[in-house]
Amino acid sequence: MYFSSKRRGEDGIAAIIDFLLSNARLVLGVGGAAVLGIATLAVKKLIERAGRPPDDEKPDKEMTDSWEELSLVSASPKLLRRGIEGVVMKQITAATKKADLSQPLPEPQMSESEANPPRRRLDLCVLTFAERLQQYYRTRVCLTPEEVSRAKQRAVDIATEIHSFLRSKHADMPLGEMTLGGSLLDDLQVVKADHACLLVPLQLEPSLWTPIAGEDTFLGHPQYCMIRRENLEYFPRGRSYWDRHLLGGYLSSRLIAEQLGKSIMESMNWPSLSGTLECEVRPVLGSSVLKLEISSERDGGDGEQLFISVQPTVRLGEMTLSAKPEVTGSFDYIWYQSLYTSETARLASLDQSGGDSEVRRKCLKTLKAVCRNCPALHKLTGAQLSNVILHMSETESDWSEAAFADRFQQAVTELIGYLEMGVLPSYFKPAVNLLQGFTEDDIDEMGFMLYCAVSEPEILLI
Repeated sequence: MYFSSKRRGEDGIAAIIDFLLSNARLVLGVGGAAVLGIATLAVKKLIERAGRPPDDEKPDKEMTDSWEELSLVSASPKLLRRGIEGVVMKQITAATKKADLSQPLPEPQMSESEANPPRRRLDLCVLTFAERLQQYYRTRVCLTPEEVSRAKQRAVDIATEIHSFLRSKHADMPLGEMTLGGSLLDDLQVVKADHACLLVPLQLEPSLWTPIAGEDTFLGHPQYCMIRRENLEYFPRGRSYWDRHLLGGYLSSRLIAEQLGKSIMESMNWPSLSGTLECEVRPVLGSSVLKLEISSERDGGDGEQLFISVQPTVRLGEMTLSAKPEVTGSFDYIWYQSLYTSETARLASLDQSGGDSEVRRKCLKTLKAVCRNCPALHKLTGAQLSNVILHMSETESDWSEAAFADRFQQAVTELIGYLEMGVLPSYFKPAVNLLQGFTEDDIDEMGFMLYCAVSEPEILLI
């Protein structure tokens, strides 16, 4: 529908409102995300065409605003369901405050520099989405090797000090060598190198301890496992160091985490360690996980901050189990089966078999950065995103560098589908629903943001 300058009076506004409301009402039954996407994009485009004042806009203003300024994008889907007329009227009213729509827009007087803008600005205006995505990856996603190296070295130094302290304070505690794990180690961290994970391997006797798969526990959760003490009639309690952490015949993840917490968080001399490492190291109090905060000053006055999680782990057979009270909640003897290593190894293997482009890794890192930078998508983590990429790899064969933008947009579409169903099965354990912890409001908010990005993918790169 086209509106000329002669229709920019009250009749023009009424026509816009009638157009929006009539079309929105037609699709109200389709679903909250779809309605909100259609109505919002229609409102935004029509208001931009009808109500943008030329004098208030700077010629070199960026194409997009900040997340906080995108009120059209951040509206709640439920708000639209309750009263779409109110939302539309607010946006129309806001636009009319900026410009009098009843008057034709005057032709702006352009200076010579404005009439002949620099070539650089013209080049930016004609960038394709694929080029913008590559630019976003280079400037907003990737970390410098120096930043990664500094963070890794800090984490390794902390691990060495903690390991030495535990050896001296608890010489009888059977622990393996502490190692660095997670996205920092695997070059999957994005935006900032600000978090790391230290794995504390507990050495359990295989003949005395048996892992119970999550499906066989009373919880029936595929990723919640229990570790049962065996052969008590032949090897009574006390034969194993870890028998002191038994609850009802099962190894308690809570008791182990509490012991390590008291030993590390409360007993270590943090001021002395800070002086040795030439950075401030202190425990994070009140956290459900064992976490340290490392702050350091750099030349130029800008400081760096790194959070390190200390995670007790158990390796029994093919299973890697972790004490994660933030995930398992109040179940004192429940362990969490991590699939991160398997997922990361599978992604790397698929990329290597397809050449040197590593587009799967590239796509995953870009999605992680987008979700980290966008408040509406903040709750989506590497676990969900890596599994989306793995599922896509089962049906999609083209992962060349030229297909990077296509695979990125395909991943957005796939995510919308999973959110609509409310189910994202784990690649290695299909019985695990990776969306299980999200509320209906979470899914509405994420689904709407991604739905808008289908027709305007640039909004994800702000």
